[in-house]
Amino acid sequence: MTKIETVLFTGKAHTTASGGDSASRSHDGRLDIKLSPGIASNGAAAEHLFAAVQPHPTAEQLFAGAWSACFSAAIGLAAKERRVVLPPDLALDVEVDLGMTGGAYFLQARIDVSVPGVAREVAEAIVHAADEMCPYSKATRGNIDVVIKLI
Repeated sequence: MTKIETVLFTGKAHTTASGGDSASRSHDGRLDIKLSPGIASNGAAAEHLFAAVQPHPTAEQLFAGAWSACFSAAIGLAAKERRVVLPPDLALDVEVDLGMTGGAYFLQARIDVSVPGVAREVAEAIVHAADEMCPYSKATRGNIDVVIKLI
């Protein structure tokens, strides 16, 4: 895997996952995605659907927002499997860097997860399980440098 030598741009998104008030927002306000439970094609409640509020976010911000929303849903599923009640202030900060090495463009990412009030070992197990099931994590695994940190 190639590591970025020079970061050219960083897309940042902060996702809160508290029921009907869930949202992903970029640090500069260009991305503001509200997450709401929707109805899947089979009639079951979907974990998250996007409704873009602000126009013209960058690709890195969109990717960070989408990944954080997906990862948040995976955390919810992993917690449910373990019968762990997640705190209402569960939050993720996902940063996606666009950079260059030599003449080629690459991405790298950092994911900070905050699960206040949950024992560290339990939170680590949930975050690890979420990383294993999240499609965005699977798509990037082995393709870009990703650091996941429980804060």
